[in-house]
Amino acid sequence: MDAITFRYLIGLSVFNKLDMYLMDVVTAYLYGSLDSNIYMKIPEGFKMPENSKPRETYAIKLQRSLYGLKQSGRMWYNRLSEYLFKEGYVNNPICPCVFIRKTISGFVIIAVYVDDLNIIGTNKEIKEARDYLKKEFEMKDLGKTKFCLGLQIEYTKNGILVHQSNYTERVLKRFNMDKANPLSTPMMGRTLNVEKDPFRPKEENETDLGSEVPYLSAIGALMYLANCTRPDIAFAVNLLARFSSCPTKRHWKGIKHIFRYLRGTSDFGLFYSNNTKPVLLGYADAGYLSDPHNAKSQTGYVFTYGDTAISWRSQKQTLVATSSNHAEVIALHEASKECRWLRSVTQHIQGTSGLPTDKNPTILYEDNAACVTQMKEGYVKSDRTKHIPPKFFSFTQELERNKEVDIQYIRSSENVADLFTKALSTSVFKKHVRSIGMRHLRDI
Repeated sequence: MDAITFRYLIGLSVFNKLDMYLMDVVTAYLYGSLDSNIYMKIPEGFKMPENSKPRETYAIKLQRSLYGLKQSGRMWYNRLSEYLFKEGYVNNPICPCVFIRKTISGFVIIAVYVDDLNIIGTNKEIKEARDYLKKEFEMKDLGKTKFCLGLQIEYTKNGILVHQSNYTERVLKRFNMDKANPLSTPMMGRTLNVEKDPFRPKEENETDLGSEVPYLSAIGALMYLANCTRPDIAFAVNLLARFSSCPTKRHWKGIKHIFRYLRGTSDFGLFYSNNTKPVLLGYADAGYLSDPHNAKSQTGYVFTYGDTAISWRSQKQTLVATSSNHAEVIALHEASKECRWLRSVTQHIQGTSGLPTDKNPTILYEDNAACVTQMKEGYVKSDRTKHIPPKFFSFTQELERNKEVDIQYIRSSENVADLFTKALSTSVFKKHVRSIGMRHLRDI
């Protein structure tokens, strides 16, 4: 189960007033049966028969999987799947780690992440699922889900907050930033002067950071936060991760800037409120020449469910865009692909569970008027667009014709995808962060 699906399931449980329980399988990999012959050396401590040949001449054939085998994860998944299918659970290749069982009185969803099983549904069906699993596997019943996949889950009367305050505090302490002065944004402003850009690559007169500076470790820790519960730092982390092979003091200063921002927002998280409508919305944007040193632009998009983010991305484009319109077309193409997958996942889960399914087109907001017109009215060959590969138009236009997406224009000041493409002023940054459902733990 990926983090996007998990965030969606949390939102689903909030809007439908469902319970969410967590169970852990003890020594899960030992339950799998091997589908091929695997032999291992006789381990130390194994008692050999008397008058036998030297230990080195023998081998043991494995009957079950062990921790350390490459196929252990797959064998455990196959074992669990077979057992759940016997009880009437179904799943779909679009989200293979989500198993759903519908009954006359309700439904239950089991979301699997290795040996952690999140069980979501109606009370009676959840109890039956927990009892059914305990019959076959040794299980730890951890009660209501409060900590899963490194995420902390706080329940309130108005919804659920998902945050990583404990992890953030540990990271700040690890890098000696736990007593730093907090900042209001995760990155410093950028200048149009390429030579003075703080995020420019290493210059000839600069030296690399030594191995004593844990740049790669810091990037890894920040990427985990950015991918799970902190979309507000996604662009800054993506920008600084580009210099992992040859970072300088300037880039390390940018890392410390993010840490100082986290110092003041360690309890920030995604709040899934039950006072909003459970509708999937998308926002797409592009930062033209966000990397002026390589003439590359930035793709940014975010999808919200009930006004809270469940999927987002900030990524440098692989193609050189020749205009802002070109960059926006590429960004919209990437957002459309994600929208297609999200619609498939949400409709499968809701339809199989017996919940109402929204068949209306998913609104995808874009702040480039020319790009919106091109997608709605069809590709128009002109001197400004004839060099753009037709595939960037065709896929999105097909979704528009099939009533899967509805691309609409939005003012740049209202486009929350700006968070993922450019450095923003404090007021605009805070406005967009709140618009994607981020709240302080102390405020809910």
